[in-house]
Amino acid sequence: MLQAKNLTKEFNGRKALDNLNLSVRKGEIYCLLGQNGAGKTTTINIFLGFLDATSGEALINGSEVKTNRAATNRMIAYIPEVVQLYGNLSGIENLDFFSRLAGFSYSEAELRVFLTKSGLQEEAQTRRLSTYSKGMRQKVGIAIALSKKADVIFMDEPTSGLDPKATAEFTELCKAFVAEGKSIFMATHDIFNAVNVGTRIGIMREGVLVHELTTHDINANQLQQLYLETI
Repeated sequence: MLQAKNLTKEFNGRKALDNLNLSVRKGEIYCLLGQNGAGKTTTINIFLGFLDATSGEALINGSEVKTNRAATNRMIAYIPEVVQLYGNLSGIENLDFFSRLAGFSYSEAELRVFLTKSGLQEEAQTRRLSTYSKGMRQKVGIAIALSKKADVIFMDEPTSGLDPKATAEFTELCKAFVAEGKSIFMATHDIFNAVNVGTRIGIMREGVLVHELTTHDINANQLQQLYLETI
């Protein structure tokens, strides 16, 4: 579903990404670890079409992002660290607005199904976003991703600021998505959640993918030690 081929990005002569090669299969959760400035967000931004690579290719389901932006945008959704929604609108109104922006039109019943599937309680769906916790806002972001019928969901630090209960709920939602055949590419600092939710894990340092491993082969303590040795 997702492939980086010799992906390089330079800013003023400095390589933010240096010959990155990785792939994410259908039904897989790929967690990318690294310090701030390691290249995680740059990688996501190239796949989203927000940045153009200096060289190399970013492919989504076989289509190169730079030359097929409209087609690849239809296959993806993005959940940032802080989901930007309208505080004066309700959860269901935000979902209706953003799904329409993506070219979809749903009935109120269909919108409620997306929100419920994302774990947002029914009583909260008609409340203003200004009353929501961060975890509740994340659930609306997930509902928006579902409404786009995206094959690949990109997430940038999705558990940052969430309490343990909200993090556990988020993890279960991610596992449910991949069980339906969706793929998730997640940039994160959360080592323990990466082991818990991920299928494979990559560790970046200064734009280079230094390690790549499956979560079956490592536990959280081992990953933490490897991460500290790498950075």
